[in-house]
Amino acid sequence: MIARLRGTLAESSYTNCIVDVGGVGYELSIPLSTFDKLPLPGEAVELQVLTQVREDAITLFGFATPEEKNLFRELVQVSGIGGKLALNILSGMSVANFCDAIAQRDVKALSRISGIGKRTAERMVVELHDKLAGPGSSAFGGADAPKGNLESINDAALALENLGYKREAIRKTLQAITAELPEAEQTTEALIRAALAKLNF
Repeated sequence: MIARLRGTLAESSYTNCIVDVGGVGYELSIPLSTFDKLPLPGEAVELQVLTQVREDAITLFGFATPEEKNLFRELVQVSGIGGKLALNILSGMSVANFCDAIAQRDVKALSRISGIGKRTAERMVVELHDKLAGPGSSAFGGADAPKGNLESINDAALALENLGYKREAIRKTLQAITAELPEAEQTTEALIRAALAKLNF
C-alpha cells in the first residue's frame, strides 16, 4: 500500500496531480488545500498518500500534510461520505476550522461546505465529535499534540488506537516518549514499542 510519494510534480489541477517517481507517473486526487501548497511542475514534491482499493478501481488520494490525510481517513468512515465528498470537505474548510466546528457542534458552518446538507453535517458531528474534539485529538494537530516526528507520531497513535487503547492515554504516553527520545529515533515502530511498554506497565 502506498503511504507517501516523493518525486517530481509532472502536472496538476485543482482536483488532481501527477507525481513522477522514477519514470512512473502516479495520479492522485487532491483537495484544494493541497493544490495551494504544490510547487510548479518540474519541481520536487512530497505528498502523503492514502490508497483506496475497491473491486473496480485503485484510487490514490494525495495530501500536503499528515493532518489532512488523517482527517480524510476519518471522514470516509462516516456513513454516506465517500472519497469525493471528503475531498470537498477538505477543500472547503481547513483542518483546524473543521475540528473546531465539530467540537462546537456547529452544523450551520458545516452545512456551508459544498455538497454537505444539514443531515450530513449532523451525522458528521455525531460520528466525529468524540474523535476530533478535545485534547485527545493529537493526530489532527491540536495544541496538546506530542512534538517531534509528526508523521511517525500520527501513525503510531492510529496504530495504538486500533489496538484498543484510549486516545487520551495514547496522547499522554506519546507526549512523554517524544520528550525523551531524539526526533531522529522517532520511527513509527520505535514509538509503538515504547508506548506499549508504558501502556502495559
